[in-house]
Amino acid sequence: MIARCTVDYEGRLHAHLPEAVRLIMIKADGCVAVHSDGGAYKPLNWMNAPNRLVVDPDTGVWRVTAPRTGDTLVITVAEVISDITHELGDDPGLRKDGVEAHLQELLAADPSAIAAGLTLVRREHPTGIGPVDLLCRDSTGAAIAVEVKRRGEIDGVEQLSRYLEYLNRDPGLRPVSGVLVAQQIKPQARVLAADRRIDCVEVDYDELRGVESPDLRLF
Repeated sequence: MIARCTVDYEGRLHAHLPEAVRLIMIKADGCVAVHSDGGAYKPLNWMNAPNRLVVDPDTGVWRVTAPRTGDTLVITVAEVISDITHELGDDPGLRKDGVEAHLQELLAADPSAIAAGLTLVRREHPTGIGPVDLLCRDSTGAAIAVEVKRRGEIDGVEQLSRYLEYLNRDPGLRPVSGVLVAQQIKPQARVLAADRRIDCVEVDYDELRGVESPDLRLF
């Protein structure tokens, strides 16, 4: 939907967007995002699934509430300019680059490189919004969802958070914990991961491949 609206967020902080024309997106998985005409691909404000969306047609107020945290996103629509619904169909998922795909293969072959006692259940375990890279069990039998990235950034944490929401709906799996694995993880991603109770693990690609560092070779 394209609409003239104001947006208010109440949670760990308060944020207000004054009235302007914006793009409001509601995805099939329940995520709600508010975009402007700038700022590249990132929304001005958003609410991840699962959430509860209530629309009051008389006042034009959309209230999105996260049941787990109580955070609330209120969108007050003053004028609807365009309202379109389109079914995108099944997404084949992101094709990983060579290094990222090989990292996943290496870690699937030896999950203990992530944490001692970890064993593989399945690669590309399906969820309602796409496959999580590795589904594992730890030494106690608890389920662990592992997302593998070449570089760990905030988007990777968000992606794994969405997978965990879906996996934890399965009574045969829950509780499911998450681990973000990458060659390098940015500080901002670590902060968000800690807030989401997701562990971060950095791995050495060459070490996983069995390639010695030049400094350690013996001649």
